[in-house]
Amino acid sequence: MKRVLIADDQRTIRMLVAATLAVARLDVLEASDGNEAWGLIREHRPDLAILDVQMPGQTGLELVRAIRQDEKLADTRIILLTATAQGSDVEAGLSVGADRYVTKPFSPLDLLEEVRQVLELE
Repeated sequence: MKRVLIADDQRTIRMLVAATLAVARLDVLEASDGNEAWGLIREHRPDLAILDVQMPGQTGLELVRAIRQDEKLADTRIILLTATAQGSDVEAGLSVGADRYVTKPFSPLDLLEEVRQVLELE
């Protein structure tokens, strides 16, 4: 079973994403800030991290950099899920190593499709 970490400081977003991912039968971990997310990523080594860019503690961009610099975690797939939707924000997220960039508000079905693609699920 694939493991996914959802890191967002908004509880309602975490709940919506977790409910969306339940359809794909994924093992879901949740973090309410960047520091908690980093601890869970190092401990559980999820297959995918869905990260908010702007959250307390480490930001999503800082987490992407940390994941990509760690040999043991570098193959973790990453989707940034965020309200920052300017072209420069998207470019910054992808340039630090995110696999996908999804903006809020988002379609749960579209997010599920992105997750299926990055995890190569049927």
